[in-house]
Amino acid sequence: MSTIEGTALDQRKFRDALGCFATGVAVVTTCTDGEPIGITINSFSSVSLDPPLVLWCLDKNSDTLDVFQKSETFTVNVLRDEHMEVSNRLAKPGDHSLEGIEMIGGVNGCPRLVQALAHFECEVDARHDAGDHIIFVGRVLHFDRAVEGEPLVYHRGSYRALSIDS
Repeated sequence: MSTIEGTALDQRKFRDALGCFATGVAVVTTCTDGEPIGITINSFSSVSLDPPLVLWCLDKNSDTLDVFQKSETFTVNVLRDEHMEVSNRLAKPGDHSLEGIEMIGGVNGCPRLVQALAHFECEVDARHDAGDHIIFVGRVLHFDRAVEGEPLVYHRGSYRALSIDS
């Protein structure tokens, strides 16, 4: 149990409170020994427009940590609402193969999802140790986006659909 200003912090309640913030879902891809891998994340954020920087976070207990620590490139693929199965599969420990997922090679050498809403091909700009995670900051080398489509959204432990009342 952690503490905040000397008070015990209930980690489950903390996670539940963080879950109130709806996030998009993405898959980060890279290659290791010529083998493409991917992992589902919901910690993607823009950092800077000039230079173009983005970040994402990876748990230090992830079975992909060594691969991403050694790689100098990665691609963030923003998932569509119909990518739930891809998201679920790549979120599981030990199952990070991109086999069966339609991919193409990117300019940075990493695979990118053909049907992603957007993708950001990056080279590692920095890695920061932050508690139980590593923050990866990427300098965007190339990006693209789809003109249409709805994002895969995660809120309070479940996938959600966006709805906007006019």
